[in-house]
Amino acid sequence: MNDSRSAIKAQLTRQVAHWTSAATRLQDLDDLASPAAWNSLERYLGLAIRKHLTGVVDALNREAAALRAALEMVTSTADLEIARRKLLAFRTRYLQVETTLDYYADAINTRTADRVAGLLRACDILAHRSMAQLLDQLGKPTPVALTYLDKGLGASILKAGLRLWDQTSISPVAAIKITRHNLYRPTALIHEAGHQAAHIVRWTEELASALAAGLTNAPAGVGEAWASWSSEIAADAFAFVHTGYASVAALQDVLDGGASMVFRHIPGDPHPVSYIRVLLGVEMCRQFYGAGPWDDLGRSWTELYPLERAPGGTDQLLRASLPLLPRIVEVTLRKPMGAFGGRPLVALINPDRVRPETLLSLEKELGAALYTSMHWIWTEALRLLALTGLRMATMREENADTVKYQKEWMLRLGGALQAA
Repeated sequence: MNDSRSAIKAQLTRQVAHWTSAATRLQDLDDLASPAAWNSLERYLGLAIRKHLTGVVDALNREAAALRAALEMVTSTADLEIARRKLLAFRTRYLQVETTLDYYADAINTRTADRVAGLLRACDILAHRSMAQLLDQLGKPTPVALTYLDKGLGASILKAGLRLWDQTSISPVAAIKITRHNLYRPTALIHEAGHQAAHIVRWTEELASALAAGLTNAPAGVGEAWASWSSEIAADAFAFVHTGYASVAALQDVLDGGASMVFRHIPGDPHPVSYIRVLLGVEMCRQFYGAGPWDDLGRSWTELYPLERAPGGTDQLLRASLPLLPRIVEVTLRKPMGAFGGRPLVALINPDRVRPETLLSLEKELGAALYTSMHWIWTEALRLLALTGLRMATMREENADTVKYQKEWMLRLGGALQAA
């Protein structure tokens, strides 16, 4: 082997040793998250994530062994070039695997504080429960949920079953981001769980077709716009049937960012224009609950943001959409869907269970036990979320007490506070 080739092989050998050694170190998952953070996970959740990440790292290390073998086989310039290409490919794979591991590590490490860990375990349960209430009736398995805390305005989800950054593995859990400002009012958690449930039963695609067909008499482009928003409409509807008005009030808090945000319309964005999205939630409340505090929310929304402030084009879309809101709610919530076995969503999850009068009656009947008894917390966790969200939206003078109740029952649900 000539000097040039020997020099290249020496450097290649050094680099292979570096990257394969780095891959070996990824095998110790306790280096990713603290023992306290790992232990904060429910056993089934921790095992599912560990098993998945171990498989991802093991696959990477098998590639590392193949790379070392290729280097040992080098006898010519052509062999050297092949080994070099394998090294570059391995570097890319390493970084992809590292991204996957870091995502879950960052999520798990948000649980290092005992109180936050308890709150997030409660969020895991709420998300799983909301999906199971739908999926159990359809004979579909419900994925495990992993919630984590992060900054920002809105929640998000990495759905179970989607391909991860390493390009070879599938997400083993529904990983849901909860923002700090909404931790004590996590109705957005149910919206994100709705994305997962809709994905499993393939509701989003069916809803898009139903909206397009149901709005055929609308002005040109309006039906197409609503069909393109089907994924977010589905998730909003899922949050509504589980938590009622609480989800609508919380949504407004996230979307009320000034006229530029409220009237922003980006073609291809799956999110409806914020202006009409809030009013769609108001219409859901009106159709199922009649008159109520959502009427004031709707009035204040349209007064704060008169359509004259909307850009041209967006203004026309919104004006054409306003009279269609009852029809859109009808299609979304009351139309039988193949995804639901030929039934409408409200036949599977009845929004009357979170009607304001029903929630307040539940609170009056059970009293303090509703917030302190593990039996009632476990049985009524989703309605408790709807109730405390309703109280925060409508009983502002009692907000401090409501937040206290919310925190305490969530900590009890998450096992971080002893129940009565």
